[in-house]
Amino acid sequence: MKFMDASRAREAAAPVWPPGAVAKAGKVPVAPAVKSAYRTLAVLEYLGTTRSCTLGNMAEALSIPKSSLHALLRTMQACGWVETDQTGTFYHLGLRALLTGSAYVESDDIVTLSAPLLDQIATRTGETVHLGRLDGANVIYLAKRESVHELRMYSGIGRRLPAHATALGKALLASLPGDEVNRRLQWPLARLTPNTIVDRAALHEELRRAREQGYATDEGENALDIHCVAVALTQPLPGVNAVSCSVPVSRATPATMLVATAALRDSVSNLDSVIGSLRSR
Repeated sequence: MKFMDASRAREAAAPVWPPGAVAKAGKVPVAPAVKSAYRTLAVLEYLGTTRSCTLGNMAEALSIPKSSLHALLRTMQACGWVETDQTGTFYHLGLRALLTGSAYVESDDIVTLSAPLLDQIATRTGETVHLGRLDGANVIYLAKRESVHELRMYSGIGRRLPAHATALGKALLASLPGDEVNRRLQWPLARLTPNTIVDRAALHEELRRAREQGYATDEGENALDIHCVAVALTQPLPGVNAVSCSVPVSRATPATMLVATAALRDSVSNLDSVIGSLRSR
């Protein structure tokens, strides 16, 4: 099994557009781009966050003239990347996007290697377990194991959440230099709940604690009724992948969270060792 070297992996993890921002065709991209290709990718990214949208709303959000956007959407629809409702009014991602997204997850080395360890954590805790990857100012779920309990958190593969408001994101941000954290995040930070840390100094202090203790926590910062703990992988390089365990607040006793933290640290340590040994071959 082959892994990207550190420079390539960091480049792959870096956002194409400004960190955490929804792509806007009216803005100049980080690197020179073909205008039509840039707009196509902007549409796909936008529909990935809104799920369903009218032509007018999409044109306004992406700063693309309606006539140009309509022609682009017709082409994407003909190729299966975009679909509409029965009235032809609302657009959403097509089946081709699902096939491509699934292929990304299925071919990812870390997703494959982490599978048995995610199973172990889920069995040991009985709670929801996620593998996440940092993408600019956000963290994206790559794999999930469901809780055995009827009361559980809602999530899905491919879901994108603000890194500063999640244990997964904070564990990953804590693995990065402070100046890179400042560069990735969009200031001022969005407040998702009354518990969300939005102050720059307070967040950096939170990340310092996460580095010292070897794990990060989220106590109702993304959703008030969910507590979470996460540990970042150090292989194939830090600041890219992390694993978390999410627990409804009604079950998030100190004892439960200690068990979850121990399970995460044991499994992540084992996974880092496996990845490290494969890279050295």
